[in-house]
Amino acid sequence: MTSEAWVSLILFLVVYAIIVSEKIHRTKIALVGAVLVLLLKIMSQDEAIDSIDFNTLGLLIGMMMIVAISRQTGVFQYLAIKAAKKVKGNPILIMLVLFWLTALLSALLDNVTTVLLLTSIIFAITDVLEISPVPFLVMEIIASNIGGTATLIGDPPNIMIGSATGLSFNDFLLNLAPVAFLIGMVTCLVLLYIYRTQLIVAPEKQQKIMEIDEYAFLIDRALLKKSLIVLGVTILGFAFHQVFHFDSATVALAGGAALLLVSGKDPEKVFHEVEWNTIFFFVGLFILVGGLEATGIIHLVAQWALDVTQGNVFMMNVMVLWLSAIASAFVDNIPFVATMIPLIKSMAEVGGVDVSALWWTLALGACLGGNGTLVGASANVVVMSIAEAHGYPLSFKGFMKVAFPLMILSIVISNLYVYLMYF
Repeated sequence: MTSEAWVSLILFLVVYAIIVSEKIHRTKIALVGAVLVLLLKIMSQDEAIDSIDFNTLGLLIGMMMIVAISRQTGVFQYLAIKAAKKVKGNPILIMLVLFWLTALLSALLDNVTTVLLLTSIIFAITDVLEISPVPFLVMEIIASNIGGTATLIGDPPNIMIGSATGLSFNDFLLNLAPVAFLIGMVTCLVLLYIYRTQLIVAPEKQQKIMEIDEYAFLIDRALLKKSLIVLGVTILGFAFHQVFHFDSATVALAGGAALLLVSGKDPEKVFHEVEWNTIFFFVGLFILVGGLEATGIIHLVAQWALDVTQGNVFMMNVMVLWLSAIASAFVDNIPFVATMIPLIKSMAEVGGVDVSALWWTLALGACLGGNGTLVGASANVVVMSIAEAHGYPLSFKGFMKVAFPLMILSIVISNLYVYLMYF
């Protein structure tokens, strides 16, 4: 290994360790690491810019714009209250409905946006029922990561994989949605069983839910109509973007720009709601991983993986699935996937291996592994922060006691699915 390779590796590990420790905000340390890549001449500025995946960034920004405008209509609050009333305020059935609503919205929007929208609704419903919101918050985290697994736009790791490989929205839907749905059904039943004794309330409290006017939440009907049309056309665009030879970022940005135009909203206010922290975290991360790639570290690790599995493609899939899941449970899955993408590409180049199934294995491991602990995915951290602000801090051990075994169960199901589907 060259001196540049050692410097790049040490810098990456130090930055990664600080991200995991949460001592410094992850965006700050990622950007500092990226700047050091340039100052230490591991890569030139042009090479660093080339290593940034602008398709991923464009897709995130476009979807964030659409959601920022759509949330002003109150449609997400309306859906939650309407769902609760449909099941007569029964807490068990409310959890069941919210599980699938969270999963569906996470698949169609993204899981971070979904939990931001629905967490406040959970507190509103549990306040009326006078029960602990904790079971619902745990359910929301787990459902958001399962739902996010199903589509290209549901979870940042999928966005990154799709952008790096050219796999389409339909590819993700066909390969991941069936197993995500199966895992969702099993997980939902287990959660309802675990929390069954905490979901019992008196009939008069259930009646309070029936008295809430869900239509009062729809504060801008005209904007709602425009938002639903644009969101629908955008999702159709994702389904057919390869037919028309458009990148997914082009579709998302077109949707964001169109809704910005027809909504008449102030661009400054809309852009204020875009999560620029996340965008610049990605920028720093792409440059750091680009440094590993440019100095040959990724190539060496790929060679090691080939040697360990002796070129057995199924064993590679098993290794990637479980490594991704366990690693993503304890560190944010975004930097992990950013490292794995060039690694899998190198495995194809070095060993001439067919890695097509490995992309689905990586997506399953990284997205579902995020359910293992409270720090496993961005959505988890968002819910944890909101819960603490409401006076219901989630216990790391308490969450892990419920979620980690469920995560392992989901990976066992995924392992079986990968074997039956691709081998």
